[in-house]
Amino acid sequence: MTMLRTSTKAIGIMACLGLTLSMAVVNIAAPAPQAAAATPSYSQLAQSKAKKQSLQSKLSGVNSALAQKIIELDDLTNNQIPAAQKAANEAADAAESAQEEANAASARLEAAQKDKSDLEKKIKETGEDYDDAHAAVAELARDSFHGSAASDTMSMVTGAKNTDDFIKSMQSSAAVTRSESNAANDAANAQSTQMNRKDRLAAIEKQITELKTQAESDAAAAQKAAANAQAKTEQLNALRDKGTSQRTYLESQQSQLKSATAKEAAQIVLLQSQIDSYNRQLAAQKPSAQQQITANSGAQGSTRPSGSSSSSSSRPSTSTNTSRPSNSNSSHSSSSSSRPSNSGSSSNSSSRPSGMNYSVPGNCPQGSTYCYGHATGNVGNAYPWSQCTWWSYIRRGQLRLPVGSYLGNGQDWGNSARRLGYYVNNTPHVGAVMVFRAGQDGHSPIYGHVAIVERINSDGSVFVSEGGSIWQGNVHYDTLYDPYDHQYVHY
Repeated sequence: MTMLRTSTKAIGIMACLGLTLSMAVVNIAAPAPQAAAATPSYSQLAQSKAKKQSLQSKLSGVNSALAQKIIELDDLTNNQIPAAQKAANEAADAAESAQEEANAASARLEAAQKDKSDLEKKIKETGEDYDDAHAAVAELARDSFHGSAASDTMSMVTGAKNTDDFIKSMQSSAAVTRSESNAANDAANAQSTQMNRKDRLAAIEKQITELKTQAESDAAAAQKAAANAQAKTEQLNALRDKGTSQRTYLESQQSQLKSATAKEAAQIVLLQSQIDSYNRQLAAQKPSAQQQITANSGAQGSTRPSGSSSSSSSRPSTSTNTSRPSNSNSSHSSSSSSRPSNSGSSSNSSSRPSGMNYSVPGNCPQGSTYCYGHATGNVGNAYPWSQCTWWSYIRRGQLRLPVGSYLGNGQDWGNSARRLGYYVNNTPHVGAVMVFRAGQDGHSPIYGHVAIVERINSDGSVFVSEGGSIWQGNVHYDTLYDPYDHQYVHY
């Protein structure tokens, strides 16, 4: 089924940067509330129903059991798995936040226990009635207020007539800054206002009891949140496994599809599921929270959620093309190390090239620094996690096609690649990088966007896979109907 673009353009103003960004990590102080499952709106339900009816019409004449399997896989890929992915993400966020709170409570308890230990040592040395504040201020007075002008200075500063009065007037201030009480926790605040060591020790012990209760409660909440996150993840994985099984079965049954319309509809459903399956692999490579925040910081840019979410089933095989549905609408000749000249190829040219001479996958091993007669500019994936450039780099490597590490922001890829010797024009081809100008199709007015052409449909539209910070490391897909208004980086 051809997937229509349904998201509003405004929702797609997200960063799609090609350069490494950085910013400070934002600390989460309290656990995020558990989000309730969102109820689909009327328009969403109507759209889902319309898509199902469209798919059913394209499968007219197909064996009813086989047609139902295709419809079930489409529903898994476009509805059930995305919902499960959202629930798993929310549960994981809640678990992480709860654990951070538990860690903070434990740290406060440890600080209070250290305060108690330090104070007990001092009591053992000089007694529990020793007044630390008075002694500290007295020492200050002895050091600072000596000589003939001492009494005048004390009177001017505090109104004190003698050293003893000065000590009393300064005790409250000294207590606040006293090094003996300088600990970053509630117990420290309690003890710093107590002059008598015995009273301060009692206050700390009381605070420790309260902190222990809080720490135990927070630890239990964190454990419960972690268990819920695990359960949500298992539910997601079960759906993904089901999707794998469905896809494998349907791939073996494609010969039963006789009409071109039914074949194309089934192939798109299979391709959506296959693209979804990459997300399990990418999840295993998910970076730390700090790296994610760094990757998603900076100016707002390019990507937006498409009409369908793309959380899915299985880990792709090493050769990512083996399970990809064949594309009868794009010509693939045998792989070759030569390429047609790129002399004077205009970025605005819409003429088709005279025979693309590479297939998908190509013949460039991942990480190749030189391929198809030119330097690739590849020194590893230098693009920020989850950005469109990050996924385009990964996908080109999977397809054994050349890709550069520093091609810039999305809109820059055409010009940057051409300077390195890549073949760039305005004709789509499976495996090519589709380049969006700044502001094009609702993308960032500053950074543009890139996507990978996965299929060319019979109506001339192109089916693409894409990344973006809004999707947090997941791959999405879309169908675009203005293919000749874009640049394409081929090889």
